[in-house]
Amino acid sequence: MLPDSPHGAARTAAHHLLQALLDRGIEYLFCNLGTDHAPLIEEMARWREEGRRLPELVLCPHENTAIHMAGGYAVATGRGQAVLVHVDAGTANAAMGLHNLFRARVPILLMAGRAPATTFNGVDGGRDTYVHFVQEPFDQGSVVRPYVKWEYTLPWPSMAEEVIARAHAVMQSDPPGPVYLMLPREVLAAQCPPQELRPFPAARHPPVRAGIARPDDIRRIAERLVASEDPLLVTGYAGRNPRVPALVEALATRVGMRVCEFNSVHLNIRRDSPCFGGYLPGPFAERADVGLMLDVDVPWVPKTTNVNPKAWWAQIDLDALKRDMPMWGFATDLRLEGDSEPLLADLIEAVSALATPAFQARAAARLARLAAEHAERGRRVAEAARAPGEPGAINAAHLCAAIHSALGEDDIVLNEGIRHTLTVFDQVPRQRPGTLLGLPGGGLGFSAGMALGMKLAHRGRRVVHFVGDGTFYFSNPTSTYAVAREAGTPIFTVVLDNSGWAAVKESTLRMYPKGHAFHSGEFASVLPRDMDFAAVAEAAGAHGERLSEPGDIGAAVARCIRALDEGRSALLHARIAPL
Repeated sequence: MLPDSPHGAARTAAHHLLQALLDRGIEYLFCNLGTDHAPLIEEMARWREEGRRLPELVLCPHENTAIHMAGGYAVATGRGQAVLVHVDAGTANAAMGLHNLFRARVPILLMAGRAPATTFNGVDGGRDTYVHFVQEPFDQGSVVRPYVKWEYTLPWPSMAEEVIARAHAVMQSDPPGPVYLMLPREVLAAQCPPQELRPFPAARHPPVRAGIARPDDIRRIAERLVASEDPLLVTGYAGRNPRVPALVEALATRVGMRVCEFNSVHLNIRRDSPCFGGYLPGPFAERADVGLMLDVDVPWVPKTTNVNPKAWWAQIDLDALKRDMPMWGFATDLRLEGDSEPLLADLIEAVSALATPAFQARAAARLARLAAEHAERGRRVAEAARAPGEPGAINAAHLCAAIHSALGEDDIVLNEGIRHTLTVFDQVPRQRPGTLLGLPGGGLGFSAGMALGMKLAHRGRRVVHFVGDGTFYFSNPTSTYAVAREAGTPIFTVVLDNSGWAAVKESTLRMYPKGHAFHSGEFASVLPRDMDFAAVAEAAGAHGERLSEPGDIGAAVARCIRALDEGRSALLHARIAPL
């Protein structure tokens, strides 16, 4: 740490907070600022005058962009960053994104100012404008309390480093996740006498990592897999660790086991692996005799899945208890909480130790059957993309396949297609770890900001995100493209526009298949058909492309990719069959 000054003069809490962030490897501050941040803004200006290094500021016109951009960077690097927003109002705008990051187990430090509390006693940083009176709620932390691992208010100037040390350790500890810190303006502005300060070195306050399992438990799972006739592995987010997909495939190949993903958050196995069984594990769970739930929050929908009642199931998960879900009732015979990387490595070793020639023959036969199923599934996927569509009703599968053909193996895809989620997964298959991200929570509009953050971390790779028109509205697109231009993080947005909320319509039909809404055709889900989303991107200097004719698909995609490679964001607004 640099000395405060040549004479050891007292500095403000804002100074020590910034230094503590640097000491813990915080590279970026994703900001949407307000009146509560004046002490930090002043301190940062002083540091620039003194030539001191600062976390890089990324100013975001909307908090939804800031929180998700920080999340995207953390997903890409494993290093949680800091977000700075304005009192209760900014916290409320960031809350939806925090929900998504919480469900995705992404480490983020969300900091929000607190409106000044002092009015009449002349304290530095006290109330000096109208909004300071109306932006003080009774419980600001309650806005995001369901979506954080820890929340606190900086109570005393000299505690800034201690508080940041605690926040950082909690957010990076397994299972990782967001934390929330409130910063009263008077405390930020207050001086810290040097005699009150104590060092809190990062090396002495490390995060806590998940442990490993007992060998007896690993052996129990291995014995079941070796004896199985129809094993199944279901996963959702094991690929958050880029070393795990290779282990998933190694275990599946060794056993002859089908691997399915449900609501994929990350790529957990190569899509061209013969063991990959797609995204709908329900039908396979109905006949599997041994199953493994691996880092998955919801393995299937029980209402539509009749799981084999005689099957034996084990669970390996970074968060096996699902402690932040009030109810989680999926039956398992053995639950192990820990890091899936060493646990899978141990399980592969245990299976190998138990392998007999008879087991190896059965596994090889299963693997051959899985390869045939995989090839047949590939033929169905290709057939779905064959027809380009009709004028004004582009075939989304054909378009997605065309985009896939233009992408490289290292390019990153974010899937927020909602109604067309499976279409995007099927037609834009990824093979390499870290090249796929799905929607982890229920807050729409996540993929634009996450794409920006992933591009910030991987500037040499293309980043494309797929959205529906309803999702596009939620993503604060003017903020997205403004940040993309200013931060030099161009992204490719594909809008699959069916002019409505198909999920709303389909949910109603699932509950009331022949109800009043069905007979009237009124589902309160139709959105404007004549919007020009490309113009939104063009307003920020991005390339906008409007697509309604099937014959234009190839040229339109090529122009978007060319713009992206030239350093400009691109948006392809495709009109698909209306809702």
